[in-house]
Amino acid sequence: MEVNKTKRLNFSGAYIDAKYVENVENYRIKNRTIVINPQASDAHLSEAPASIIPAFASTILKDTIIQKAKSLLLLEVVETNNIGKIIFEQNWDLLGNLIDNFPKDVPLWRSPQDDAGIVKLDPYLMTRQSSTPNQKEKFTVKVNLWFAPSHTDCAIHNQHDFIEIHTQIFGAGRMQKFKTEDFATLYEDQLMNEGYTTFVPFCQVEENNKYIYPWHQYYSDTDCIWLAIEYHPQDKA
Repeated sequence: MEVNKTKRLNFSGAYIDAKYVENVENYRIKNRTIVINPQASDAHLSEAPASIIPAFASTILKDTIIQKAKSLLLLEVVETNNIGKIIFEQNWDLLGNLIDNFPKDVPLWRSPQDDAGIVKLDPYLMTRQSSTPNQKEKFTVKVNLWFAPSHTDCAIHNQHDFIEIHTQIFGAGRMQKFKTEDFATLYEDQLMNEGYTTFVPFCQVEENNKYIYPWHQYYSDTDCIWLAIEYHPQDKA
């Protein structure tokens, strides 16, 4: 495969530049960039002493070289003034306009989604249901951005037919878990600052590509932009 094969993701725009890079070798990061490793193996920086980006984790890099990685998601916030206007970029829409029965009075916007690439991983290892690698499966990695203004409950839900993790791109928020579909039953807050990824998925994997999620939601403490990273089994993609 071509070294540093780069794809500009379809939600790149005036505020956030987003790329997916495969077969990474000696790739230079110049400007401040959120770097996400969507793979089951570590990414390695050229700095000494050794520095890595662990599997399914992320960091913020500037003026350095990534020595080797299977693939990376690179998101650079290029403009912050009036960043809320990102929702007027092409093909962004209010979620209530996109999904039947989702309340239109919830101020939650979604960018277009893009297929970044294909990864091979053991889903039981990814979710920590197993501590030893087993047979790997192929997943399509689908990515998109979300925007919500400060202090937004983005709707408690528990249904997904994929494995998901999230990366904070702008602002501060949290992923929350609940015992039931009731805000009073909150039992876990995962605080998310810029550059943080929820590297352990919330779901439990069952046979036949079935994923059991707790009741959960995203909550925005400030005006927030975050990245959803979805792993779709290939026979469902």
